[in-house]
Amino acid sequence: MGGKQVLFYRNPMKPEITSAVPMKDEMGMDYVPVYKKEVGAQAGEISISPEEQKLIGAKTEQVSRRHLYKEIRTVGTVAYDPELYVAQEEYVGTLGLGDEDLIAAGQRRLRGLGLNEEQIARLQKEGKAQENLILPEDKTWVYITIYENETGLVKADTPVEIDTVAFPGETFTGKIAAVSPVLDPMTRSAKARAEIENPGQKLKPGMYANVTIKVALGNSLAVADEAVINTGKRTIVVMAKGNGQYLSRDVRLGRKAEGFYEVLGGLREGDRVVTTGNFLIDSESRLKSTGGGEHQH
Repeated sequence: MGGKQVLFYRNPMKPEITSAVPMKDEMGMDYVPVYKKEVGAQAGEISISPEEQKLIGAKTEQVSRRHLYKEIRTVGTVAYDPELYVAQEEYVGTLGLGDEDLIAAGQRRLRGLGLNEEQIARLQKEGKAQENLILPEDKTWVYITIYENETGLVKADTPVEIDTVAFPGETFTGKIAAVSPVLDPMTRSAKARAEIENPGQKLKPGMYANVTIKVALGNSLAVADEAVINTGKRTIVVMAKGNGQYLSRDVRLGRKAEGFYEVLGGLREGDRVVTTGNFLIDSESRLKSTGGGEHQH
């Protein structure tokens, strides 16, 4: 191949198995030659022939800026909360009495049951308890489980979609109204309340729901998650430099999004990375840098 020196031959399907001489694997496939690094190439950079690229099935994708989002999938229950309904009725009743201590006590009770200041103010303005806590209405509350590691992502006005066993294939939409500041020590989760559109009043109090919360993470430089190799000690991508040249590179990643990772270091916009075949190419690169690993004769 152009006078380049062959270092060793690699099993096409098991890159950890190498040979000092040409041979075939158990399926009759030729071992793939690994060539000596060209002068001036970076450490760890390898040259792969078009035939080998085809064999590996190497595919690449460009690193670019993207609007990233994360989907949180969890469960919820259409509200059936007579205790909160009664607490709201009692609070509305105290408003006409003008007793500041009673009003303050009612507010504390409502906060303990999951209402925030804005919801308490709305209740005070409307002057009536929310019947969708006990009866189907055109809008309903859904209580959602948010686990500890995701509580920082879910905020008021975050979009929500739910589906139920009762209405397969039908999606009900709404948004988060509030997230409880109190964490359940047993489940390590907080309760969020979402206000969900309920056309035809199909959602009934007590129904279970599958919940998808779509959290916007902003516009960031991003790399496809398929391109990332996490060894436990290092996070690596394989860069495609063109003309059959590939280079394994350490990268620093931020948040995990749907299909992508946020890039904090190691890649620039416009770089091309390998998304399919990257494990094989990286294995070959590491074998080459260590002189070929265990040779099979």
